[in-house]
Amino acid sequence: MIQGEFIHIRPLVLDDVEECLDFQVRNQNFFEAFAMERPSDFYTITGQHNLIKRKMIAAEDDTDYYFGIFLQSTGALIGTMQLFQVLRGSLQSAYIGYFLDKEHNGKGYTTEAAKLLVSFGFENLKLHRIEAGVMPHNIASIRVLQKAGFEKEGIARKNVRINGKWEDHQVLAIINPLD
Repeated sequence: MIQGEFIHIRPLVLDDVEECLDFQVRNQNFFEAFAMERPSDFYTITGQHNLIKRKMIAAEDDTDYYFGIFLQSTGALIGTMQLFQVLRGSLQSAYIGYFLDKEHNGKGYTTEAAKLLVSFGFENLKLHRIEAGVMPHNIASIRVLQKAGFEKEGIARKNVRINGKWEDHQVLAIINPLD
């Protein structure tokens, strides 16, 4: 568990399946405006179980780290985030992604969580660079990343397929200050 002031993050485990499903179902319409296409069983216990199990194996393989964002005050799951596509060798990089419960947006929780995950990536995983891609109209997410220390680098044109359409993404990145 990595503690922040208002939230903490920790890797999701199989005991979190029901809470993850509830979180995803509650926010389905909100998230799908920004999410890549999801498997047909995503909104089922089996789908969430399989997802968490795959992510646990991926963490063991050092390719993907999947965390829950939890409120300090209640312990409730209010978001998920990950460092994914971890590349080693000459790159030492990963991508960051996150989803926060629509009821908790605008309170600084995602920024705090992003800072905690970036610290984990730099200090524990010894990454050199963490990158994010955000649809240019998602101003709130761009602000989260900038507050967490990310800088804009450019636009990746028609980079990610969302709801059947190839969408441009603003590329932002942060470099490990110790490198």
